[in-house]
Amino acid sequence: MEYRINRRTGDQISVIGLGSSSIGEAGRREGVALLRMALERGVNYYDLATAESDNFPTFGEAFAGARDRVRYQIHFGACYGDGKSYSWTTDRKAAERSVAWQLKALGTDYIDYGFIHCLDEASDWEQYRKNGVLDYLLGLKERGIVRHIGLSSHTPSTAWQVLDTGLVDMLMFSINPAYDYQHGEFANGSASERMELYRRCEAEGIGISVMKPFAGGQLLDDKTSPFGQALTEYQCIQYALDKPGVLTVLPGVRSRADLERVLGFVDAPAEARDYSAISALTPRDMDGTCVYCNHCQPCPAGLDVGLINKYYDLALAGDALAVEHYRSLSVGAESCVRCGHCDRRCPFHVHQSERMEEIARYFAQV
Repeated sequence: MEYRINRRTGDQISVIGLGSSSIGEAGRREGVALLRMALERGVNYYDLATAESDNFPTFGEAFAGARDRVRYQIHFGACYGDGKSYSWTTDRKAAERSVAWQLKALGTDYIDYGFIHCLDEASDWEQYRKNGVLDYLLGLKERGIVRHIGLSSHTPSTAWQVLDTGLVDMLMFSINPAYDYQHGEFANGSASERMELYRRCEAEGIGISVMKPFAGGQLLDDKTSPFGQALTEYQCIQYALDKPGVLTVLPGVRSRADLERVLGFVDAPAEARDYSAISALTPRDMDGTCVYCNHCQPCPAGLDVGLINKYYDLALAGDALAVEHYRSLSVGAESCVRCGHCDRRCPFHVHQSERMEEIARYFAQV
């Protein structure tokens, strides 16, 4: 398993985490078995915005005695209780009851990441604060019950507004090529707005956990994929992991067989992860923009073109660490020989050889 570090919290987080809604379909016994298998295979990050309350005791049983090895996202505003299905609220008393029930069902007395839950409109954020749910969450953080604050949203403008408070250490956001390219139910914001949000998170050390990496399964079926062809799970996972700020992708699994297949990503060859087919649907405002897919590899001069572009974009967004990361590269943009290999291969029509000159000038001056 590969791990990435949340710079604001210091947590090492597995690049493959797990969502929880599908686990209930396995049944209690199989659910416990697959969660224990996930932990033994290095998966340490779990989201608890789940469909049914019955899933919480499954997690509690699976990780009894191993609580210190896992990180939970628990959502303040997601309502659960004995026999209840998920519901959403900005009512403080309802949130208090739900969180107390979740802690008991999980067999834990603390929350790794307490999430401001599912704010998609400015009015949601207003009600969340007005009704006291935010105060309740922050109060638990002061007492040490909540260790870090997170936010889940599908809307860049709303996420941006909450990030302005400086409270957020982790953002849960829906990232996949369909939504980023303005296709699907949660394709909120333009492609450039969404990328700007990812870059802000990277610059400020806010980790991103990715929900809906397969667009609810639509990307995995050629009949429903907006690209006219199915993508694979590995292509979708790699796409999300290549975005700035992303620490972990949270697919859903229904069985140990599902989990085994998803974990195969860790050892999958580069060609199995190549998602360049999405270039067929590039929106106008992204044409000519590097999305770090590295379809241009291998570079004859040894440049990691995608990574060089990422550090440049992050440096422009104000990430001081990106400058140091760039300078640690063994081969920088100044080594480009302008052979045109990357220009010809780029599926997003980026003039990379010209951009390497621009990047080299920039880093020579900062």
